[in-house]
Amino acid sequence: MASKPPKGDPVQDAPQVAEVQHAAAGLPAIGHTLRMAQQQMGVRRTALTLLRVNQKDGFDCPGCAWPEPEHRHKAEFCENGAKAVAEEATLRRVTPDFFAAHPVADLATRSGYWLGQQGRLTHPMYLAEGAERYEPVSWERAFDIVADELAALESPDESVYYTSGRTSNEAAFLYQLFARELGTNNLPDCSNMCHESSGSALTETIGIGKGSVLLEDLYQSDLIIVAGQNPGTNHPRMLSALEKAKNNGAKIITVNPLPEAGLERFKNPQTPQGMLKGTALTDLFLQIRLGGDQALFRLLNKLILDTDGAVDEEFVREHTHGYEEFTEAARDADWDETLAATGLERARIEEALAMVLASKRTVVCWAMGLTQHKHAVPTIREVVNFLLLRGNIGRPGAGVCPVRGHSNVQGDRTMGIFERPAPAFLDALEKEFGFAPPREHGLDVVRAIKALRDGEAKVFFAMGGNFVAASPDTEVTEAAMRKARLTVHVSTKLNRSHTVTGARALILPTLGRTERDLQITPEGKHAEQFVTVEDSMGMVHASRGRLEPASPHLLSEPAIVCRLARRVLGAESATPWEEFEKDYATVRDRIARVIPGFEDFNARVADPAGFTLPHAPRDERRFPTATGKANFTAAPVEFPELPKGRLLLQTLRSHDQYNTTIYGLDDRYRGIKNGRRVVLVNPEDARELNLADGSYADLVSEWKDGVERRAPGFRIVHYPTARGCAAAYYPETNVLIPLDATADTSNTPASKSVVVRLEQSGTD
Repeated sequence: MASKPPKGDPVQDAPQVAEVQHAAAGLPAIGHTLRMAQQQMGVRRTALTLLRVNQKDGFDCPGCAWPEPEHRHKAEFCENGAKAVAEEATLRRVTPDFFAAHPVADLATRSGYWLGQQGRLTHPMYLAEGAERYEPVSWERAFDIVADELAALESPDESVYYTSGRTSNEAAFLYQLFARELGTNNLPDCSNMCHESSGSALTETIGIGKGSVLLEDLYQSDLIIVAGQNPGTNHPRMLSALEKAKNNGAKIITVNPLPEAGLERFKNPQTPQGMLKGTALTDLFLQIRLGGDQALFRLLNKLILDTDGAVDEEFVREHTHGYEEFTEAARDADWDETLAATGLERARIEEALAMVLASKRTVVCWAMGLTQHKHAVPTIREVVNFLLLRGNIGRPGAGVCPVRGHSNVQGDRTMGIFERPAPAFLDALEKEFGFAPPREHGLDVVRAIKALRDGEAKVFFAMGGNFVAASPDTEVTEAAMRKARLTVHVSTKLNRSHTVTGARALILPTLGRTERDLQITPEGKHAEQFVTVEDSMGMVHASRGRLEPASPHLLSEPAIVCRLARRVLGAESATPWEEFEKDYATVRDRIARVIPGFEDFNARVADPAGFTLPHAPRDERRFPTATGKANFTAAPVEFPELPKGRLLLQTLRSHDQYNTTIYGLDDRYRGIKNGRRVVLVNPEDARELNLADGSYADLVSEWKDGVERRAPGFRIVHYPTARGCAAAYYPETNVLIPLDATADTSNTPASKSVVVRLEQSGTD
């Protein structure tokens, strides 16, 4: 039911509901983009800024990691990318006067939407122990506070260094270098919460934890399977690539519990025909039950094996390992079990099989709908089995395509942001910098929360992101953060994590992607710097901001790391931190000597189009696994069990959000307006459970620990989702996900298959 929010914070739990839309983009997207951009930036700043997004001489969009084509439009951005840029390039400011007027207790009552709308942070801010308000602090004092807390630790492993995907390659490399020189591998990052399952499965099966396709492969494919992904909201520029693939003759199968407007029809706003008519993208929609994907691909694999001539026997013989064990497991796949696991009709699966057998070049794309289940890693391994059977890795127009969600999240991992670093990487660091990096594995996100909860970690440092709002089991996470001695957040804007603090807290404001980065050379001159990012397909390119910084008190992320390292490590460190701060090219020279694929980094990134990192399975059909070949795998088929009277809940984004950043209170394609506390339920399930459309319910998750986790006051919306399944937005529903409910192997929170009961709480 609607509740009264703090003054100035709009009501979010009394939404209006309209018809579901069946096409994405078009004129409404243009209008919404311009309206939101002008509200934040004004007309002139909007034009100057958006025309530089994703251009070869411009800055990389701080939104998703979808790659840019070689030939780019003047408006090479999507609606949600424009929202991300607008919120960073906003003219609104959060000054020390703001913090003086708003005690932390007041900020803690505000919604994430309200906090984000206040604007850019302008000064370093400090919350002293026992204080009610953040107060301005000098950078020198801020670094002293961090250094004092770190010096008081019994071990460097009592500190945690989190990284968000927006961090540049240069900043990420310096950040992990600082942590390891300090003596810890506690480097959790946002990958732990999204594509860790992809990395785990792909490293085991093909030898590299990244996708094997480039944009050109999508354009050359015969069949693209989009599983557990919503490009229309999460990666809108992907729709242009799918449109081009369709125009080249590709077929598209969509596997999703929810019908998604962008995958039904794409109205390309950059062409007259696209605006008027658009392109129907999906040829076959498999409306799968949550968590049924492994069973689906296992049965398809059985059916391929049973079809004469369907297996690429030469590829299997020359390039794979484990085929016999895999085939034995696959041939046990059962139609009845698969239909129960997937909720699909037999005829639809047979139709999909016909499309698979007709394709010589197949790409499988996926995102969180596959990675955030208990059995996520076996599911993705089954996808790899599916592609290996017909030789669809290392062939133009074919391969694996895990679509990364955040700009440079893949680059951060490449730069060494990983709690379980490879020995070869540590060897290279030791050789280059002359210190012995720690070898013991560090903490991922879930283990970091447990360490904070249990008093085993005392300092938490976040390079970007909104850790509290992004993490599972909200009450446990918040209690864990409050037990820390010090929490530090390098940020551009306010978010929920700034209101859930340790005994002491710092907010360190940093430059955004849109802003000019000037550093002072040894000669006392200002030298403009640029940074680099890696997209979801392994392309590396430069990013150059052009706007004047939001405040003269901001430091760049590389500068923050370098100054912190100099203060904490002192004269004992032989690393040239001051040199790195003044000239990022010197950082890239070191990256070139440490990380394979970055040889001649500075010279190659001077190419406006950037360069492609090597990928042995794609480039050479060479698989750097333990067996030296691509590995077929065999695992028992798993899928969530659903007790009577319960639903399987998936958490998802609205169209007006990006990760935990809420741009607005609408979800245009799903027909939701002016609110976020909604739960989408199939009308037949709703009738069986006596859940009237428009009534209100508490969501209560049920898990084996017996703890009741409750998210109150959600409006029930009858919606065409798969039977037995429901959907609601995060971070509001993160409270329902137990900290221990994670994917096997990857330890990723299993937030796409949460068993819930709905307890009615009256009507509004």
